[in-house]
Amino acid sequence: MEKAVIFDLDGTLIDSLADIHAALNKMLILRGMMALNIEVVQGFIGRGSADLVTRALAAHNLPTDKRSCSAALNDFIEIYSSGSNKLTKVFEGAKEALGYIRRQDIRLGICTNKPLKPTKIVLNQFGLTSFFDSIVGGDQLVSRKPDPEMLYYTMRSLNVESCLFVGDSEIDCETALAAKQPFALFTKGYRKTSVESLDPKYCFGDYASLPNIVETVFRLY
Repeated sequence: MEKAVIFDLDGTLIDSLADIHAALNKMLILRGMMALNIEVVQGFIGRGSADLVTRALAAHNLPTDKRSCSAALNDFIEIYSSGSNKLTKVFEGAKEALGYIRRQDIRLGICTNKPLKPTKIVLNQFGLTSFFDSIVGGDQLVSRKPDPEMLYYTMRSLNVESCLFVGDSEIDCETALAAKQPFALFTKGYRKTSVESLDPKYCFGDYASLPNIVETVFRLY
């Protein structure tokens, strides 16, 4: 049976908060608004760019009708896509872990609520694209995480019936639970609650630990 490890992106493989924060504030400044602080923006991350933009508009009591949100989203994606690697960093050890897992003949995928275009741009910018057999963005399906269909869709694209899902947030944990797949929590991401409250079976704060988790999971499943 083919094996697969599927990753979330923002807060899991890359620390992109600073670039997302900068692009979101540029979008708001275009509309005559004051910048939001980075802690507020971090709290908005997780359910995709459309939700992020809508919440930013609402924070300033700006219109959140379909037309207004669409225009703001287009501005945000254009701004973000043009400079998404200025402040972003790949988490230490992530590339090495991806390389090790691939060498074990395990398929790798991305399942992110970030739209596909900026996802591919940032993966290319950091030399990560070649690690992945499938990349699924948040604008490819009608639903997004935590709806399990995104994860199922990524699994089908990898031709696997099960996977280890790796993420950093409550939404990722909910997604894996809904899809009935094992989950590993990366503890240095953007979650809003404690590790203890999420109570994941597997968790790690150092990517050097991930290969051991992968080996354990695939001995058990």
